[in-house]
Amino acid sequence: MEKSNVKYDAYIRILEEELVPAMGCTEPIAIAYGAAKGREVLGALPDQVVVEASGNIIKNVKSVVVPNTGGLHGIEAAAAAGVVAGRADLLLEVISQVTGEQQEEMRVYLKEHPVRVEFLDGDLVFDIRITLKRGADTAVVRIANYHTNIVHIERNGNVLLDLPVEAGDESGLTDRTLLSMSDIYDFAQTVDISDVKELLDRQIECNMAISQEGLTHSYGANIGQVIRATSPADDPIAKAKSAAAAGSDARMGGCEMPVIINSGSGNQGMTASVPVIVYGREIGASEEKLYRALVLSNLITIHQKTRIGRLSAYCGAVSAGAAAGAGIAYLDGGGYEEITHTVVNALAIVSGMICDGAKASCAGKIAAAIDAGVLGYRMYQNGQQFYGGDGIISQGVEKTLDNVGRLGKIGMRSTDKEILQIMLQS
Repeated sequence: MEKSNVKYDAYIRILEEELVPAMGCTEPIAIAYGAAKGREVLGALPDQVVVEASGNIIKNVKSVVVPNTGGLHGIEAAAAAGVVAGRADLLLEVISQVTGEQQEEMRVYLKEHPVRVEFLDGDLVFDIRITLKRGADTAVVRIANYHTNIVHIERNGNVLLDLPVEAGDESGLTDRTLLSMSDIYDFAQTVDISDVKELLDRQIECNMAISQEGLTHSYGANIGQVIRATSPADDPIAKAKSAAAAGSDARMGGCEMPVIINSGSGNQGMTASVPVIVYGREIGASEEKLYRALVLSNLITIHQKTRIGRLSAYCGAVSAGAAAGAGIAYLDGGGYEEITHTVVNALAIVSGMICDGAKASCAGKIAAAIDAGVLGYRMYQNGQQFYGGDGIISQGVEKTLDNVGRLGKIGMRSTDKEILQIMLQS
């Protein structure tokens, strides 16, 4: 792809918009961000906080530990962290600079000023509205469609910001419809590495660091350590899979280290990157080859998620696992045919995996998704593939991605509601 091609700069901007640092699960961090912004607008510590959230937000925040809170979890903890110690200017690292003293202040605050949580029913999958009060003063902040997209701010009834909101609208971001599998492959093959090196170096450094943390300390169900302990020591795929799962173990367990996310998710960011990095190092791939494989995997993940949406009943690790399989195929010398068949085969295997919120079992789902990605590649290596008409698979990779997007975004809406009801009853 020539630099003069309009898609060249667009693809770099897409990577810059998506591969950003975040601490902890991104949905509670979005709540903390909104709460911190609300306190900033209010100008004081509120004595009342109400968090209204859509079902998918509630689902993803309910069970996960919020970092830098001393082990607290849930929407209430995220909001308290934001109002007590958050710095809105740090965006998804809003609670990265919390002190031990502030952690204790959060606990005291929650005892004295319980945060009220309400279900926000509406058309938006991603919707957060936070109301803060102190005496006669009020502040309202609304975040919609993606994690840092503040669309409404008011103080004492005076509207300071009010942007139009439509379900799934991401007009503030670079147009993702410019992505296609063929152009992604072309871009990954030809991109000037200097244009993406800093971005990818940060992804490698952050995501490998939290992976190592998960492999050496106890978090959640320690899926990464289990895989490592029960697999051959010299198996590069097992090492890649365990490293990605371990990063999720740590992240879901409240580790305070940042992750470079993809499509709004740290788990997707690790799944799209860590297996590719580990496998590339295991086989002795050149630095340039590794960078190109990461560009490929990251953009394929984004391309799939564009159709599905940032939150769904469809597990995002499936998309990232298929993309990681494509990255591994590329590292092995695979071309466009190997990469597209890897993605289609992987999606035929695990597209039924549900998202039931952020929690310890995400690490296991990541491992399963990477398994499917690698199996999809090994199938094609051995002359095997799934064909159009096999279930949701259609002839042509883009048509199959359309089908999966329809399944995740539309077909699983009722599933999403049932998942939430089950979670709220438990």
